[in-house]
Amino acid sequence: MGLQVIQVGAFGAEDVAVALDGADEGCVYTGTEDGVIHRVSHDGGTVERVADTGGRPLGIEWTPSGRLVVCDARRGLLGVDPWTGGVEPLAATVDGVPMQFCNNAAVAGDGTVYFSDSSTVHPIDRWKAEMVEVTGTGRLLRRCPDGAVTVVGDGLDFANGVALAADDSWVVVAETSRRRLTRFWLAGPRAGQRETFADDLPGYPDNVSRGSDGLVWVAAASPRDGLVEAIQRGPVWLRRSITKVPETLQPAPKRTVRALAYDTDGRLVHDLSVEKEAHGDTFHMVTGVREHDGRVWLGSLHEPAVALLTR
Repeated sequence: MGLQVIQVGAFGAEDVAVALDGADEGCVYTGTEDGVIHRVSHDGGTVERVADTGGRPLGIEWTPSGRLVVCDARRGLLGVDPWTGGVEPLAATVDGVPMQFCNNAAVAGDGTVYFSDSSTVHPIDRWKAEMVEVTGTGRLLRRCPDGAVTVVGDGLDFANGVALAADDSWVVVAETSRRRLTRFWLAGPRAGQRETFADDLPGYPDNVSRGSDGLVWVAAASPRDGLVEAIQRGPVWLRRSITKVPETLQPAPKRTVRALAYDTDGRLVHDLSVEKEAHGDTFHMVTGVREHDGRVWLGSLHEPAVALLTR
């Protein structure tokens, strides 16, 4: 398996979303650290700047109306018109309190947006602190078409990627620091219940999406790290102090490229990885993944590029 790396001209192309129809069908959208939303052509030959959120865009999703929903870590949930560049605030607070770390989303057929707020303690600039401190303050939120925002589930450990079932009957959210996926039932006899969807993942899950193949695709940002998990099990004072030491001495993500895919029963179907020798160590820390028509696109919080897995 190989990797085609496509430079976007700005750092931190964290997520990827594929246009499904219209003039830009097959194009890939991503957001970078400078607040810009980019459109990458199907073949990776051209990159266009289409909007600027004025913050730090992370997760990107399409709405039924053909607009983008962007989870901006600094500004909250935004609506973005990819053709005019217009940006509209959709949700910045929960019960009157500003969100700290709006991260990833999935959109239901009626326009309801399910999205994660990774922590009520740490913002994106301190994601490593959230990772090791395990504050358990992450939330899965819901924005209804009328604009009302409610909490679907709280007490999550670094709430991150979000994916909906094809029939919108359940939603899965990644708990990054625990290496697990949690499912919340939204309809049917189990409505209101939560359960473990997949546990003991081989890497730390970041963004999550449902592919055109019906599978739940998971970006594995880094493989399991025994030192990180030893710190997580330690006393509070140790967990809080570790992020105060110099950056070079802190645990760091491994330079890997990996994506996982699970069926609707939480069984692992695909475990795709690319060895450094195959891509020259030009890409790492996969934080976004999107499968469409057999093509698997990747984003990265730590790269000025998106990538396409090739077989």
